[in-house]
Amino acid sequence: MATVLAIETSCDETAVAIVNNRQVLSSIVSSQIAAHQPFGGIVPEVASRQHVEIVNAAIAQALESAHLHWADIDGIAATCAPGLVGALLVGLTTAKTLALLHQKPFIGIHHLEGHIYASYLTAADLQPPFLCLLVSGGHTSLIHVKDCGDYETLGQTRDDAAGEAFDKVARLLNLSYPGGPVIDRLSAQGNPHAFPLPEGQVSLPTGGFHPYDSSFSGLKTAVLRLTQKLQQEHQPLPVNDLAASFQETVAKALTKRAIACARDYGLHTIVVGGGVAANSGLRQHLQTAATAHDLRVLFPPLKFCTDNAAMIACAAADHLERGHTSPLTLGAQSRMAIADVMQLYTSTPANDESTASVGL
Repeated sequence: MATVLAIETSCDETAVAIVNNRQVLSSIVSSQIAAHQPFGGIVPEVASRQHVEIVNAAIAQALESAHLHWADIDGIAATCAPGLVGALLVGLTTAKTLALLHQKPFIGIHHLEGHIYASYLTAADLQPPFLCLLVSGGHTSLIHVKDCGDYETLGQTRDDAAGEAFDKVARLLNLSYPGGPVIDRLSAQGNPHAFPLPEGQVSLPTGGFHPYDSSFSGLKTAVLRLTQKLQQEHQPLPVNDLAASFQETVAKALTKRAIACARDYGLHTIVVGGGVAANSGLRQHLQTAATAHDLRVLFPPLKFCTDNAAMIACAAADHLERGHTSPLTLGAQSRMAIADVMQLYTSTPANDESTASVGL
């Protein structure tokens, strides 16, 4: 069983973790929410600078918390795609430098694959094949997980990702950033049926779209028009009811597509990953629907829903056990389809000092 230290800096969390197989030995996450809140969203340059300032201390803290030394580490991993290129480069360059310095294998990890592996950390019996509903600020996808590194996207968002829609609606309601947690909290005080909102047109298997695609731009626009109407009528915004109605609509739309996709493909387990996996409305709707259709649904613990390095290390440990390593010339990519993850690995030694460089 491989012990892997992983670094995750794809966006606005600086995270370092050490995982042995599926056991988390340490997990350090430093959030940048406070730094980005004044801007109402992620500022790439600010994120990169924060990563540079924090990453070395996070590595030292992860080793100390796990009571391990570099001799105990079998491989070093980092998220290499997709994400903010400047932010990715901080973690990627740090990991490659450490791999070269300590003569360890280097493993580059696709960020979305990490979210798939988040549920592996708490479900010891989880094995492919299964369906992953991946919902975050940048991604909304239904992924058929066939094996480690073997993925097929069956559905995705046509426009705004689910988490992005939460942030935009929160802004319309004059709520703080990030929008997901605050909308979830206010929804508990509101009526989810107060305002009927559109779930988004169910896509047809034509025009290049999958039948399980999602669309949230129309929902966002509906909330905008509703708030404008209420303001024009000089009515106070019923923020709790608006938040609850919006959350209810998103949860229902995601649940319908996930259940239909799992049943159509004969998959009996649905794994949920990404920041929106923490949403209580989605958890309730999907769990209820899955039980009704005799399906198993797995949600990661809340601490592994948002970006973290433990999920990256877990994925890397699986790849390393299978002999998958990455060259030290591997670069960062802002976009990369999850179906292409095996392009990150090579059969040649990853840390051959005579031919490799850290790619600075």
